[in-house]
Amino acid sequence: MMGAPVHEERRNTATLRSEDVLAALGAGVAAICLTVLIFHWIAPFSGLLGFIVVAFGMFLALYAALLWLDGNGPAVRDRLMSAVVHGLAALLLIALIFVVTFTVGSGLKALVHLNFFTQDLTHAGPLAPLTEGGALHAVVGTLEQIGMALAVTVPLGLLCALFLSETRGGFTRFVRTIVEAMTALPSIVAGLFIYATVVLLLHAPKSGFAASLAIGVMMLPIMVRAADVVLRLVPGPLKEASLALGASRWQTVRHVVLPTARPGLATAIILATARGIGETSPVLLTAGYATALNADPFHDPQASLPLATFTLIKSPQDGDVARGYGTAAVLLALVLLLFIIARLIGGRGPLDLSARQRRARDRASARDVARFAQRRPAAYPSAPLSSAVQPGAPVREEEQ
Repeated sequence: MMGAPVHEERRNTATLRSEDVLAALGAGVAAICLTVLIFHWIAPFSGLLGFIVVAFGMFLALYAALLWLDGNGPAVRDRLMSAVVHGLAALLLIALIFVVTFTVGSGLKALVHLNFFTQDLTHAGPLAPLTEGGALHAVVGTLEQIGMALAVTVPLGLLCALFLSETRGGFTRFVRTIVEAMTALPSIVAGLFIYATVVLLLHAPKSGFAASLAIGVMMLPIMVRAADVVLRLVPGPLKEASLALGASRWQTVRHVVLPTARPGLATAIILATARGIGETSPVLLTAGYATALNADPFHDPQASLPLATFTLIKSPQDGDVARGYGTAAVLLALVLLLFIIARLIGGRGPLDLSARQRRARDRASARDVARFAQRRPAAYPSAPLSSAVQPGAPVREEEQ
């Protein structure tokens, strides 16, 4: 006589289980309690950063122990690594929020005054109230310097990245090695290079143009490296199909490679801009510092937002310190604005079309159908068109 069938217990494949939530909460509370005990009773530790690091380590240890009581080795390792990744992401997010909040909060006393955005520091001394003076000179200097740096580095960076991704050979490897080495170039070295060649050797005055050259030296390897990686990710069959249809190498790059990699290229420009817009030492060496507004980037010293922040923060007066934090907050807002503009210019991916782009694609397909109909041989006047190219017929994503 056969026994009753044994039914295997159904496994829960959900990514978030109630047991995991309870284990995480229990480990978190226990870690905080143990960390408080260690800091106040056992060891002479102090500081918020040390408290967070010790508490996070204790949380991981306790969470692993609780998971081990309820699962096997692979499941424990999977959930533990998930906790590590999410925990580090949360710590970085908290650090970013703290930096932004602290900067804006410390400079709020200066940011609430309209004159901070419309005046410079020509007539505002260290003891002047916050109702006098502002950061207009630094904003103008930063925009001009980063604009001239982008005007030089964007075409050079894209051309160099195209050269690295489309050609092979020993010289290509040499250029890629130089670019990778320059990504770790200290900013002070770039400033000294421009100061020695442009200011001392060519006898050019300290100006915003010289500062833009130093900033461009810092931005160029970042842009080339990031753009090279993005361009090499373009699928090879797309380029091969373009070449097989009779397109030249330049037409393939222009109509296939660059449109496909456009969002990634926008990200490369953002990374390079973020590297250059916050540099202080190259600007200090090549542009000097001025408290007056100087809209001419080719003559006389010109301030920038990071340099103004560095100079004002060092002041012992509370008013200058508030102005320094205010300029730092304006710099954060400027970086965010440039990021938004770059994302709008970059657009969507090649297959992520908006409604307007889909309508434009359908109109282009209808024009192609009409052109093909005009070129139909006279010997086949009644040959029907394929359903894939009928006017008004929906075009599938894979038929682009």
